[in-house]
Amino acid sequence: MLSTLRPVARSALRQQQVLRIASVNASTWANVKEGPPDAILGITEAFKKDSFKEKINLGVGAYRDDKGKPYVLPSVRTAEQKLLQDNLDHEYAGITGVPAFTKHAAVLAYGPDSKPLKEDRIAITQSISGTGALRIGGAFFERFYPHAKTIYIPTPSWANHKAVFLDSGLEVKQYKYYNKDTIGLDFDGLIADLKAAPENSLVLLHACAHNPTGIDPTQEQWQQISQLFKEKGHYPFFDMAYQGFASGDTDKDAYPVRLFIEQGHGLALAQSFAKNMGLYGERVGAFSVVADSAEEKKRIDSQVKILVRPLYSNPPVNGARIASEILGNAELNKQWLGEVKGMADRIIEMRALLKQNLKDLGSKHNWDHITNQIGMFAYTGLTAEQMDKLAKEHSVYATKDGRISVSGITTGNVKRLAEAIHKVTS
Repeated sequence: MLSTLRPVARSALRQQQVLRIASVNASTWANVKEGPPDAILGITEAFKKDSFKEKINLGVGAYRDDKGKPYVLPSVRTAEQKLLQDNLDHEYAGITGVPAFTKHAAVLAYGPDSKPLKEDRIAITQSISGTGALRIGGAFFERFYPHAKTIYIPTPSWANHKAVFLDSGLEVKQYKYYNKDTIGLDFDGLIADLKAAPENSLVLLHACAHNPTGIDPTQEQWQQISQLFKEKGHYPFFDMAYQGFASGDTDKDAYPVRLFIEQGHGLALAQSFAKNMGLYGERVGAFSVVADSAEEKKRIDSQVKILVRPLYSNPPVNGARIASEILGNAELNKQWLGEVKGMADRIIEMRALLKQNLKDLGSKHNWDHITNQIGMFAYTGLTAEQMDKLAKEHSVYATKDGRISVSGITTGNVKRLAEAIHKVTS
């Protein structure tokens, strides 16, 4: 057709065709807006750009040793060597993962004497770390939870909780948790909000080392929460990302989960082995549901498989094999428990040192919350303006809400950190 047109007409037609194609290509993603930058990644980028030799990064959510370096647990190294010697293949795991791993993960969480375990009532699947466990849980609840498509999460909660559940198709509502005036738990607000929530509400609970505040209920408060759940018929979904890493005792950190089981609750659980085994990049986790019977467990298992299959088909095997080797070998397990306690103890020590250094500097503020909190993160009570000053004037980097990663504190930088905090809070 073009050959029958005059040169000027052919040129005009070509331009129209080019413009039409360009218009179609440009408009395909025209409505995609640029999303906000990740807050933690932004901190890391700012930290890297800072040329000051004594800069401090308190934004990273991963354990660091007293030299500020990533720490590989000796028990993990031993397990890796053992697996290498076993000369294993790289075949697919089943949809629900490495069976030995899920068996050991359930025992670690629920306890070897757990009644649901003995009665074969726990449906469990390996997941892509704790985030994957939460995502499977969100999808399972959206599809099968009979009472509502809403989940209640604490204020504040780990930033990814809301995103995971929204993407699962659930509505997200919040209940009170943090009291900024006391820099502690707003227990009365928590109870009031969960009492006001509709019966049979789905509620997310942090089992231990609440992220981001480091504030956990006491055992007596957990008992009151359990009683309230009985009265209201609420369904608990526990996120246990720090078992052992909080107190140094895996049994103590699992107290809320085991209490709820003992008191007859059904529940779901998301587990992560990123922190307590340092397997961050291996993405090792588990999602489980406590069923009322072995037959019900079988049905839940079948539906979890149907959910997982189109998500990622099956999970990776290497990290699960490492975790399984550690949990299943008595000698290695004992070594690992000691290492976990060592990591937790270092975190506890850094809290105490920071508080003492602030006191020695003559700070007029009450810093008891630093040692009252537990786990990797601490809510300092500092304002966004004070946190901005820490970064700009003292090269101390953390999130604007005043949360710091205690694992970023070392015996070498704690004094300078205390001096910086003292200056911005005086």
